[in-house]
Amino acid sequence: MNNKEVLNYCPNFNHIINFKYNVDDIITDKLITIYRDFIFKANLSDKKDVTLVKNIDYVINKYTEDYLFRKEMRSEIINIKIKKTCTDILRAIVENILNIFDNYLFNTTRKIKIAKWI
Repeated sequence: MNNKEVLNYCPNFNHIINFKYNVDDIITDKLITIYRDFIFKANLSDKKDVTLVKNIDYVINKYTEDYLFRKEMRSEIINIKIKKTCTDILRAIVENILNIFDNYLFNTTRKIKIAKWI
């Protein structure tokens, strides 16, 4: 597999890999490691894998940019459960991360304040 081809699907790769975080932040370190491992192990001839690569790139970038999502992810990521019968643990973790993001979008509403002119 060609790494350059993978990076075509990951426009946020450099931003994610170069994200500055505390040395004590194990969760962020693991998420970036999972991201890197998954995108380079994905089968680009499979449309589902390509979709997952694009989505995990978007979600991990959102994690680096959005404090509220980062806080939500940290509280939810520890609740991920993988069945013992699972054959692809990395894929299962990525799918769970995407589910956490979907739930975050569904449950979060941004309050829009409209200024009132006198």
